[in-house]
Amino acid sequence: METKANGSVDTKSSVENGQLPDPAHWAVADVVNYFKATGFEEQANAFQDQEIDGKSLLLMTRNDVLTGLSIKLGPALKIYEYHVKPLQTQHLKSNAS
Repeated sequence: METKANGSVDTKSSVENGQLPDPAHWAVADVVNYFKATGFEEQANAFQDQEIDGKSLLLMTRNDVLTGLSIKLGPALKIYEYHVKPLQTQHLKSNAS
């Protein structure tokens, strides 16, 4: 895992065992960059506006993503199902062992 000068983690180049670094260590900028890199350029700004860092991301519920970020329903559903939920699962699995 590579830490940048601003304290954020390089989520693009740092992959551990085929997985992203633990989101619990991500700064707001890392969360924004992650969603921009996964094709949600427009929606990524909502995470910036709401100051969602990695720890906050891991605590988000489906309802938080669908209603708390003020983004359209379609992208919000995809963000939760294909990104937030899997990141939460990965975090739980890596911390359980």
